[in-house]
Amino acid sequence: MIHLRQVGSDRAIRPGKIICLGRNYPAHAKEMNAEVPSVPVLFLKPASALVEDKGVVRIPPFSRELHHEVEMVLLIGREGTDIPEGKALQHVLGYAVGLDMTLRDVQAEAKKKGLPWSVAKGFDTAAPVSSFVPAEHVRDPHALDIRLSVNGTVRQESNTRHMIFGIKRMIAYISSVFTLEQGDLIFTGTPDGVGPAQPGDILLAELQDVGSLTVSVSQRG
Repeated sequence: MIHLRQVGSDRAIRPGKIICLGRNYPAHAKEMNAEVPSVPVLFLKPASALVEDKGVVRIPPFSRELHHEVEMVLLIGREGTDIPEGKALQHVLGYAVGLDMTLRDVQAEAKKKGLPWSVAKGFDTAAPVSSFVPAEHVRDPHALDIRLSVNGTVRQESNTRHMIFGIKRMIAYISSVFTLEQGDLIFTGTPDGVGPAQPGDILLAELQDVGSLTVSVSQRG
């Protein structure tokens, strides 16, 4: 298991649970032919899905349709349950850019059968994440340009101001369901433009004021 690192620090944090928001950008909900949610849509990934910068995303042999989803990621630094919105940002230790890699064919089959998406979202290497920038170095996390390029071609480009649920709201809601603990990660949702990533592709994720993440793609097995 990898450990989480902050820019400018030798401190390593053991990752906890990975909590992800689905459909948190209206344009992405539209491209997925899904309703815009009235409350945050949550799913989980295991910590074993994490991949560091310059790592490799490996497509399992039972899938032939891997998709990229670029996201801002929050690192939780303080434990909390039922955190009020007014105190939510006090629990954010840092920000990173990450990728919610999805086996779209596996997810579609699970949806058709009314089954969970755990395999499609939680396979090994499904959660690449950059180093974290301390929260105090990010002036406004709700006004950051976010971008994903594949082999030098921009595929996703938006700004975090378009999120349906802001950071305070999502932390308040998530902590009403799951106790948030130090080392937990929150993937805050992806903008529109999600699409396929093939073996041999190089993915570059960028988040303004935070940094970048580069991963390659290969077929496992």
